[in-house]
Amino acid sequence: VVFTGSTQAAQRINQVLASRNAPIAVLVAETGGQNALIADSSALPEQLVKDVLQSAFNSAGQRCSALRVLYVQDNIAPRVIELIKGAMDQLEIGDPFALQTDIGPVINAEAKEALDEHIASWREKDAVLHQCELPLACQAGCFVAPTLIEIKTIAQLQEENFGPILHIIRYNSAQIESILDEINATNYGLTFGLHSRIEQRVEDVCERIEAGNLYINRDTVGAVVGVQPFGGNRLSGTGPKAGGPHYLQRFTVEKVVTVNTAAAGGNALLLGQLK
Repeated sequence: VVFTGSTQAAQRINQVLASRNAPIAVLVAETGGQNALIADSSALPEQLVKDVLQSAFNSAGQRCSALRVLYVQDNIAPRVIELIKGAMDQLEIGDPFALQTDIGPVINAEAKEALDEHIASWREKDAVLHQCELPLACQAGCFVAPTLIEIKTIAQLQEENFGPILHIIRYNSAQIESILDEINATNYGLTFGLHSRIEQRVEDVCERIEAGNLYINRDTVGAVVGVQPFGGNRLSGTGPKAGGPHYLQRFTVEKVVTVNTAAAGGNALLLGQLK
């Protein structure tokens, strides 16, 4: 069984498969994630903002690999936030069939309602930094305006908000280790991004973070199958990765045949000498 969808749905499928009075089924699941990106003070703000918008809002934020939480070092945070707000205002929201459209609707009314409730709850806490204005033509239907929300820690997010919502966290350089711990503590492990021009930091973070796909100085979406194998672990999937060298093997069944040559009248020692 191959499944792509929510973690909760994958868990239910796994339970149903296990309860069947039938051969044990193979489940390969690619599920959601509380995907994060860390940007330190060496990051290039313009490149960072371009990749953040692509990661958070492309496909109306409805990709399993979409960016949910952006960590920005405090000494570049004001500039980065200013650029993100300006870039958000340039997004074209509308009919996805139109070539000029950047952001289309979310999948259904239920998803829209859940996202709107999440935004409203943070608006009550005065945490919404910016929200795009929906065009008049998008007031009806399942459109959700791209929204930027500032939070203190990723632990404040109890579930994945599957839509065009980006949460931002400011941090100082001494907090890198604790940030990696709190990201790992979510138990998700799909995608992770890092914007840094410090090679040692890149090596250290890649060693510590628990995610299936790590993206350095680029966006976190759009992995090319066959070139960039894609898949997560823990709550974000079972593996092996789609497009990876072990994917096909997961669907095969091994068969081993062993022959006792001596019992059939043959001379095993002679066979060995002939080789």
